[in-house]
Amino acid sequence: MSTERFLVTGALGCLGAWVVKRLVDEGTHVTTYDLPGDAHRLRLIMDDAAMDRVNFIYGDITDFDAFDQAVGANKITHIVHLAALQVPFVRANPVLGTRVNMVGQAVVLESSKRHLDHVRGLSYASSAAVYGAMDLYGQAPLAHDARHAPGNLYGVYKDANEGQARIYWEENKLPSIGLRPYVVYGPGRDQGMTSTPTKAMLAVALGKPYEISYGGTVVFHHADDVAGIFIKAARMSVTGAPVYNLGGNMAHMQEVIAAIELAEPAMAGQVTYKPVSVNLPEAIDDTALNQALGAVTYRSLTDGVADTITRFRHAIASGRIDAARALS
Repeated sequence: MSTERFLVTGALGCLGAWVVKRLVDEGTHVTTYDLPGDAHRLRLIMDDAAMDRVNFIYGDITDFDAFDQAVGANKITHIVHLAALQVPFVRANPVLGTRVNMVGQAVVLESSKRHLDHVRGLSYASSAAVYGAMDLYGQAPLAHDARHAPGNLYGVYKDANEGQARIYWEENKLPSIGLRPYVVYGPGRDQGMTSTPTKAMLAVALGKPYEISYGGTVVFHHADDVAGIFIKAARMSVTGAPVYNLGGNMAHMQEVIAAIELAEPAMAGQVTYKPVSVNLPEAIDDTALNQALGAVTYRSLTDGVADTITRFRHAIASGRIDAARALS
């Protein structure tokens, strides 16, 4: 075991589960902090022996005392903060969304400040949702310092979170790195506005047709690749509170469907998409991220889709996924 002691918030979510898996696989001590719930996303990608090596703590991210106790008692050295409510849940309950997404960030920052004697690194999830509609930016790849113009409350919260982190550096010299994922896909991505490409991959593994809820061109990155970037960012020695865009595979939804059909030829013609756009910039410039963290690599869309469908098949066969819930 390494001397590092990671704490992952939102560990029962998709990205959180992949971060936990990576840390356990490399022999790093990992504590999770999340509300009590079913660890079905962790079971999807980890076996029981691996899950037994995780220190699970159940608590509310808005409860400062409980979170601070978890950080202090476990002598946490690195934090990956991913706990958040996604767009549909924020839209349904904006007050709860504000508490989780904004107060939660404040809790993590304040606790990290109080434990600077042993917390050596912090990365947190912002989002490409801080940006606005495509027509605001032209055709060039979106720079990491492009104008923010969020089009929903989720994006507003993420924009504010970046501001919180900046102020904590300026006033308290708390370093952090924020990362802005775009469309994350892969096993465990069963919630959120852009989750339906992954649900299509599960559907074809079950031999069922599926209609993806949007189309157009976006940037895709596999959840496992994104998890690795969050871990690397948490380990970086950084001055300030920079925030970076993630790169990945820029692809039209028809290319996603082509990759699905390549992995599952028997389902050719069974996956379709609605001709609507998420209305976010199509291309992202991740130069700043690569300069800060070193060269960041992403698996190809073809490999990522094939890996996802294969893992779904194995999970279905072994009973480690509730497919009906994941597709709902």
